[in-house]
Amino acid sequence: MYEEASALRIVLLGAGRVAAHLGPALWRAGHRVVAVWSRTEASATALATQIPGAVSGSGTASELPPADLYLVAVPDAAVPEVLVAAQLPAGALVAHTAGALPLQVFAHYPALRGGVFYPLQTFSPGRAIDWAAVPLCIEAAAPTDEAILVALARSLSKAVFVVATPQRQALHVAAVFASNFTNHLLGISHALAQEARVPFELLLPLVRETVEKALQHPPFTVQTGPAVRHDHATLDFHRAALAAHPAWLGLYNGLTDSIQAQNLAPPPNNQKPAQL
Repeated sequence: MYEEASALRIVLLGAGRVAAHLGPALWRAGHRVVAVWSRTEASATALATQIPGAVSGSGTASELPPADLYLVAVPDAAVPEVLVAAQLPAGALVAHTAGALPLQVFAHYPALRGGVFYPLQTFSPGRAIDWAAVPLCIEAAAPTDEAILVALARSLSKAVFVVATPQRQALHVAAVFASNFTNHLLGISHALAQEARVPFELLLPLVRETVEKALQHPPFTVQTGPAVRHDHATLDFHRAALAAHPAWLGLYNGLTDSIQAQNLAPPPNNQKPAQL
């Protein structure tokens, strides 16, 4: 059984998109974000001013204030650099927010108590986030630290999961397909509509229905379109229409091949971790 969260003193290392949403959310949940650190003073100050009581810092981060938790919300490749530059106190509980980075990254810092606090969401400036619905994936080397991170997560979200590194990394790949690649394909649709001088808004009911179906059924089972029908005449027409965009034509052919190959095989099992 995990206990309810008590108010934590938190130092936020990073001031990018994740940190900009997470810092204020932690404060609203009753925690004290005592400091925001970033490589640039301007970004640290800009975020700290949005969190009552937070101070800002930059540079080597060698004089961080005491805290119950140090949250590292920076790009994956920058996490090891930050762990060195921050000169975190021995015995500190430190958690990164990355989806693809293993817990093992803390193995090089035996004096630290490592953990993961991964919000499975896309973050953009100016977009409000409903934190109660954001899945938070937790991992820690020690059960006591896992309990602290789970309690913290439950103070923000109703969807909290303990997820080991291999499953979290697989989930991150799935998230890239679900979010980043989908957005890129919508961008291509938008560009093609603009080229044809037709409103992109004409596609919105189709997009909404496609997403709603995919959320209500295993997506592979509700696949439609010329690829799954092996409608060669339409496929050839589309390829000719995309001749001026060879990169997009390559995507079209690759996705067509994938759809046709998938419909020769049964869909994979649908499994998910237990919610806490």
